[in-house]
Amino acid sequence: MSMNRFVLCMLALFVFEGSIMPWLIPGSLDGRLIPHFIFVIVMLSALYGNRHQALLFGAGFGLLQDVVYYGNLMGAHFFIMGIIGYFTGVLLERKRVTILMALTVIGFGCILYDTALYFIYSVFRITNTTYAWSLLHHILPSLFLQLAFALACYVPVRHVLVAQGKASAENDEE
Repeated sequence: MSMNRFVLCMLALFVFEGSIMPWLIPGSLDGRLIPHFIFVIVMLSALYGNRHQALLFGAGFGLLQDVVYYGNLMGAHFFIMGIIGYFTGVLLERKRVTILMALTVIGFGCILYDTALYFIYSVFRITNTTYAWSLLHHILPSLFLQLAFALACYVPVRHVLVAQGKASAENDEE
C-alpha cells in the first residue's frame, strides 16, 4: 500500500471517528468516551514506521482535529499529537516491538495525550474539573476504547508500515 492510500485511509478513519462513532457509543457513556483512533495510528506509525512520519501524521491530523472538532484552543492537538508521536519514535527507534510492548506504549501515550490536553485546557480555563475526576470519568474509559481499537488494527497497520519501511529502504539503496 502506498503512502497516499495510507493517508487516505487515515482520513476515512478521521471521518469515522467524528461522525459515526458518536452514534455507536451507548447513551450512558455519551460524553465520557472520546475516541482518538488517529492518535493510535500515529503511535503505531512511530513504533513501526519512523519518527518523522509520526511527527508529520501527528501534526497534520492534530491540526485537522483542532480546526474541525476542537475549536476552543487552536494548536493543542497539533502540538501534543506531533510531539508524542515523535518522541515515541525516538525512544523506540532501534527496538524490536512486540504486540504487548506496543499496547503498553500506546496506553501510556494515550494517558499522556489526554493528561496534557487536560492541563492545557485547565491553564486556559476551558475546563474547571479536577484531574482525578477527569481521569476517572474521561481518560480511563477512553483509554480502554483506544486499546481495543489498537488491538483490532495492530496486525494490518503493522503489515502496511513494515512493508513501506522495506520499500523505502530498497529505494534508498538504489
